[in-house]
Amino acid sequence: MSSTLETLEISTSETPTAAVIWMHGLGADGSDFVPIVKELDLSGCPGIRFVFPSAPAIPVTINNGYVMPAWYDILTTDLIRREDEAGLRKSQIEIEALIAQQIALGIAADKIVIAGFSQGCAMALQTGLRYPQKLAGLMCLSGYLPLSDKTEAERHAANQHTPIFQAHGRGDPVVLIDRAEKSRDLLKQLGYQVEWHEYMMPHSVCAEEVADIGSWLRRVLA
Repeated sequence: MSSTLETLEISTSETPTAAVIWMHGLGADGSDFVPIVKELDLSGCPGIRFVFPSAPAIPVTINNGYVMPAWYDILTTDLIRREDEAGLRKSQIEIEALIAQQIALGIAADKIVIAGFSQGCAMALQTGLRYPQKLAGLMCLSGYLPLSDKTEAERHAANQHTPIFQAHGRGDPVVLIDRAEKSRDLLKQLGYQVEWHEYMMPHSVCAEEVADIGSWLRRVLA
């Protein structure tokens, strides 16, 4: 299975033995988080291949049908009352194909982190919780758990104990922190190991968060 997504890649060594597949948010593209790699303290980590895919451009309902990069359609401002289940599942297949590509390149599944911001965070959870092989971790930034009413039935036992890093801004006007907290609480209720962080920031990334991401990556990939 091969992915049709365009990707940007950065490796921290010539022979990486770990990978981070990092999905951007609505309207951005694979270049969005590339600059953060050089800001991460990855001392003690193995060589890492960072893979930044770009979502396909689709009409987004909440933006009056404007065509932009999106992992799935956004139908309502509350994000979950009506969800684009078909779009979520289509992008899940594409991300699973990216994981398969890394495994084919010699990186073990349990050395692969699935990461994402906003919509990308939703895709990290949508894909990672259902993935049939143990992953290294799920990094969930400024987003939420999609299809939450189906998570318990569809999750795979392989990632029941996979570490989850969840971070959010207290002043986020796009994905309200209440939505993220409800996702966190449901994940904990289902027995997942969630490491929760919140910061004084809007719908963005801050320096303190970048430091915490580096620390977490060092733990899950070392």
